[in-house]
Amino acid sequence: MIEVKGIYKAFGENEVLKDINARFKPGKNNLIIGSSGSGKTTLLKCIVGLHEPTQGAVLYDDVNFTTMHFEGRVPIRKEIGMLFQNSALFDSMTVEQNIIFPLNFFTEMSKSEKHDRANFCLKRVNLERTNKLYPSELSGGMKKRVGIARAISMQPKYLFVDEPNSGLDPNTAILIDELISEITEEYQTTTVIV
Repeated sequence: MIEVKGIYKAFGENEVLKDINARFKPGKNNLIIGSSGSGKTTLLKCIVGLHEPTQGAVLYDDVNFTTMHFEGRVPIRKEIGMLFQNSALFDSMTVEQNIIFPLNFFTEMSKSEKHDRANFCLKRVNLERTNKLYPSELSGGMKKRVGIARAISMQPKYLFVDEPNSGLDPNTAILIDELISEITEEYQTTTVIV
């Protein structure tokens, strides 16, 4: 479980978040809902440590992530998968290389184990045989699914998803929603969706 306690975040004089409190439970799609510019993505970035809150605490299973130093956060970060709003794929890497990217940094898997894991993740998001394609060769919905495959490559305990349906047609948006729900239930992740 992730708990947010009294989070404030200001950028100079602009206070974006003010006394935000929430609990995000495992095995469920936990939603952060608000109007454009209300601070949803800022809150998400505070939870994962991309922004430091001005005040307050973020707890991962009762461990205070906010007070940890950089090295101390690494074990929790290894348990985090993130799907960015624009998928954030590396254009110069193939689909397979994008999925393997976090495995190169955070695991000691062999090359063949990484390849097998990438294939497993691609199969899970219904994109078999796309390993050698580049992001420029994919549709918007396919890019989102590759982003999900990369996000689950480390078998995360926590999954963060920033506006997964932005720019997608209604049918593809439903497919992405169903896929995220299936993965959340299947792996019992604590999924937080903006």
